[in-house]
Amino acid sequence: MRLLLVSDLHYSLPQLDWVVGVASEYDLVVIAGDHLDIASALPLEAQSLVILRYFDLLREAGRVVVSSGNHDLTGPDANGEQAALWLAAARSAGIPTDGDSLVLPSDGSEGAGDGDTLVTICPWWDGPIGRDATDAQLAADGARRPARWLWVYHWPPVGSPTCWTGSRHYGDADLVGWIDQHRPDIVLSGHVHQPPFKPDGAWADRIGDTWVLNPGKQSGPIPTHIELDIEPGPGPTRGFASWWSMMGREEIDLSSPVTPPRTLF
Repeated sequence: MRLLLVSDLHYSLPQLDWVVGVASEYDLVVIAGDHLDIASALPLEAQSLVILRYFDLLREAGRVVVSSGNHDLTGPDANGEQAALWLAAARSAGIPTDGDSLVLPSDGSEGAGDGDTLVTICPWWDGPIGRDATDAQLAADGARRPARWLWVYHWPPVGSPTCWTGSRHYGDADLVGWIDQHRPDIVLSGHVHQPPFKPDGAWADRIGDTWVLNPGKQSGPIPTHIELDIEPGPGPTRGFASWWSMMGREEIDLSSPVTPPRTLF
């Protein structure tokens, strides 16, 4: 299965154009949150309409899943906690998003619930009710996990080099506990822009049985992105992940039991 991970595009239309242009080359495109930009002069409501159109283009090109990030929150949900309310329109258009799951055979073809790769899409939760819902979502999917389990979760775990800003670890403490409890194969994240570009930071980190990936963020028409080529079959995750940026390309072997040293090509 070939997978593309991008995150934190923050209403960069040239970068979205690039993602649409390459989407057909992948079995799954994952956009791990922060589609909107709260610093923009354009209202979030107007931004969301444009982003939803891009989601339609991505769906037409192939298969896409999207999660929310902190920039995507547009109002209180039924429990009074902030949520990305506009993503309900993406779900209505057939795009899996916050709280949804997708089951795929690892060759990327469409499955009928009998696939060997489960993708769980988590929201940017904003309070105890949202946290409890995410906890229940992970527990429910953990009870039916197939050979391979991937999470889409906007914020990387605290203490990981994938959340290192250059001066501090800026990560999610709850995710640390969930990874320890459920041991997913891969967590696809974003949120912290700097780690791949900082000494002691990283775009990939092995935590026990779990890979955590964060592509970071760069300016320009092509976003930082991670390509995954995941091999089919039971057992530990096998295949490769490559990080692409203006610095060049790095690659890791997903069967490695530890995070390898960084090497730019």
